[in-house]
Amino acid sequence: MHQTFDAALEINLLHANQAGADHNRAHFDTWGISCLNLMSSPGAGKTQLLERTLAVLQSEFSIAVIEGDMTTELDADRLRQYGVPVIAINTGRSCHLDSKMVAGGIHRLAHDYNPTEFDLVLVENVGNLVCPAEFEVGEHAKVALLSITEGEDKPLKYPVMFQQADCLLITKMDLAPHLEVEIDRIVSNVRQMNPHCAIIPVSAKTGEGLEAWYAWVRDRIQQTQQLQRSLAAV
Repeated sequence: MHQTFDAALEINLLHANQAGADHNRAHFDTWGISCLNLMSSPGAGKTQLLERTLAVLQSEFSIAVIEGDMTTELDADRLRQYGVPVIAINTGRSCHLDSKMVAGGIHRLAHDYNPTEFDLVLVENVGNLVCPAEFEVGEHAKVALLSITEGEDKPLKYPVMFQQADCLLITKMDLAPHLEVEIDRIVSNVRQMNPHCAIIPVSAKTGEGLEAWYAWVRDRIQQTQQLQRSLAAV
């Protein structure tokens, strides 16, 4: 009975969250915004990747960031230095952002700015390889980061994150010469469960792979905007 109750509660939570995510996505679609949800374990390099991304792509697109952390605005402050709107969300004891939290960020963005002027919203989720993948926030695509320091087995041990990712960035490639890690094995493990995911090895330190990442982001923005235009024409 206890297990049945827990399963029912989880289903209800996920159902309510999905309804909120659909509502958030409807806002993004109405405003013509593409939204990417960046997820990883702590320390995989999400914030540094965003710093490099903002430095390059803000000359092409109008970008805002929703920054999730359990406490502090340290990462949010790093990103504010690039002159883009950054909405900080502290989750307290929660190990992930959910659609209700992101809805609050969206409303703050809409209150302070004209949301139709933005092309892209980047959501930096709380560092965790499990929960963020279970709770959609209204994103058009999920981006997972996996540092090579984490080992080849993580996609097999934490499958949901990698099953749902539209793009996987294998980060900190500059450390590869100093580690006994097989990049091909990481790719193979991901491909076992997700044959369609884009996989891009990158280093935010040296710049390796970043042009391919920027190209992927540009393509996703274009795809989302084309879909939004087709929906508006119906």
